[in-house]
Amino acid sequence: MVPRPFTIVLAASIAAVAATACAQSTAAAPPVQLPALPKATVDPQLPRVRAALEAAELGRFDAGQYADIARHPLYGWVEFADLRRDIDNLSAGQAQSFLSRYRGQAVAESFRESWLTATARRQDWASFLAAWSPQIKSTALRCGELSARLAQGRADAQWTSDAQAIWRSTGKSLPEQCDAPMAALSTQGGLTPELRWERIDLAAAEWQPGVMRAAARGLPADQLALANDYAAFLDAPHERALTWPRTARSRAIASQGLAKFGKASPASAEAILPRYADALGLSDEERGRALYQIALWSVASYEPDSARRLNAVPAVAYDDRLHEWRVREAMSRSDWSAALAAINKMGAKQRADTRWMYFEARLNERAGSKSTADSLYREAAKKPDFHGFLAADKLALPYALCPWLPNDSASAQAAIAGDPAIVRAMGLFKIDRVGWAVREWDDALSRFNDDQRRIAVEVAQGNGWFDRAVFSLGKNAQGKAIPDELRLYGLRFPLHHEATIRREAASNRIDPAWVAAEIRAESVFYTRARSSANAMGLMQILPGTGSGVAARIGQPWGGAESLYDPDTNIILGTAYLRELLDKYGGQPYQVIAGYNAGPSPLSRWQSQRPGMDPDFWIETISYKETRDYVARVLAFSVLYDWRLNGDAVRVSDRMRGRVDGKRTQFVCPQPAAPAASPAAPAPTNAPAQPRRPSQR
Repeated sequence: MVPRPFTIVLAASIAAVAATACAQSTAAAPPVQLPALPKATVDPQLPRVRAALEAAELGRFDAGQYADIARHPLYGWVEFADLRRDIDNLSAGQAQSFLSRYRGQAVAESFRESWLTATARRQDWASFLAAWSPQIKSTALRCGELSARLAQGRADAQWTSDAQAIWRSTGKSLPEQCDAPMAALSTQGGLTPELRWERIDLAAAEWQPGVMRAAARGLPADQLALANDYAAFLDAPHERALTWPRTARSRAIASQGLAKFGKASPASAEAILPRYADALGLSDEERGRALYQIALWSVASYEPDSARRLNAVPAVAYDDRLHEWRVREAMSRSDWSAALAAINKMGAKQRADTRWMYFEARLNERAGSKSTADSLYREAAKKPDFHGFLAADKLALPYALCPWLPNDSASAQAAIAGDPAIVRAMGLFKIDRVGWAVREWDDALSRFNDDQRRIAVEVAQGNGWFDRAVFSLGKNAQGKAIPDELRLYGLRFPLHHEATIRREAASNRIDPAWVAAEIRAESVFYTRARSSANAMGLMQILPGTGSGVAARIGQPWGGAESLYDPDTNIILGTAYLRELLDKYGGQPYQVIAGYNAGPSPLSRWQSQRPGMDPDFWIETISYKETRDYVARVLAFSVLYDWRLNGDAVRVSDRMRGRVDGKRTQFVCPQPAAPAASPAAPAPTNAPAQPRRPSQR
């Protein structure tokens, strides 16, 4: 199904880039007509490809029966599936033939990894090395390559250097494939005491006492005893540490062990810390490592001693995370002056974040400093995110929005749509081989420039693969940030199944923008999304929940697989939102929290802070994932309200369930110094204007 052309656009993401601006425009932006997306490609052979893949995976593939797709772009993946099923009995000649025929394609690299794993398992080192590629990042396979070189008598100085690099690469356990080369490295004298201690230090920092013990084997007896005692302290603090040598290592390991203990038992760790600090001479930074964890795991549950423990952490140990928790802890007690003081202790960069700018304004407002509050609100309102919207509501300002509307040519789109890797990626996505599709996608993007990458996202969207806009915009393949791409709101916030969303929202007396926002947050409109917890479909519904809701509303239930049907999923998900609204007093912000975290945490948060204003209540949710999720869904709701209706209910009304109140418009803030950019046009002085769709 080809998605309809987008009609209206809005910025409403927590991660959205702030528009450069110093003053609000006064003219409202009219609805923006976006260019039409590229049309989805139609491949009548895809059902045959799907059938061939299924046959290959069941061991029933006969190439002669599928001669009609032998030249299909996805045939390499059919061969891959067939070869992988019996890879332990595959000959080196067959493997090399496949690698040669598909050289440079993602399918060859996927096969290479499977083949290397198989040859390492049967210790066919000649075949392993013949297929080896230095581009492989897997530590297990890199250790396999060390074993292969070792078996062929190539344990030279470079081998030793490569093995030592893996040894010192992490403080966590290495894969079992590394056991043999690391043992050989030790036998050859390549694991000096210094290298063993280096890994022990890394493991202590990762709270890995087992790795510490393994690394210590081979140390001289006196050093081995001390290393094992260090590891024992990470398991559980003991008094022998009071007599450890007063060295930097002893202090570091003691502080790591106390920090680990502080996470598990804050009160007990706090009680014993002074003895070890005095005995070993811990610095403020070392004491702070333990006090940090003691405070963090107290405040995460808002324990009674949270404020005292937060104040006990030395300034040198504070980071942005702990600064935020100090604000939340004071908010949870409605100690507004302490919350404002905590914000004032943040660094300038953190205070400039929209979230904390808004709360600094809010707290100044409560303290009676209206002029300071208004100035902060006005600055925060320039940014198109949840807290920027809240700030705009405080001053009755329109919401900020500066969309970027590229007008790519049909020929440019056709060129990207015809790229062989993109063709394969789209085909694999359509037959639900998403993991393989991502391999092809990543391969294509590694070769694309920024314009080509953006157009590839348009192609994916035209083919119904909406989450590519989430994962592939904002930075390029080299990891360089491209902030202007976050203004591609039409791509980043798709709208699909609109008729069903509107119908079910009306039936359940729910804002359709909220339903669309939940879908965007849960699945990015991927109908076959499935979580590790077995939540399924557009609105990520658990089968048990879906079955129960279906029974209560009289909806036919076709089993868990029916949750992959878009209409069924939206019917059940929207009805479930209605049930939660009725249960929790019609407060969407609490329902959204419950939808993400479940009923037990929600009940706890409700009982802990009854009657608290919604903005403070959301910010004091103890789970980061849920805290951010609530703000994100509310902001997304603003986006989809604008897309569905042309303007939006204010977010401060929306989170309380008021959808019939005053609606707000959107403007593009005036830039301080507009300058053209080769990557994207800077915001103009005038409000965003409609653009004629390109012919695509």
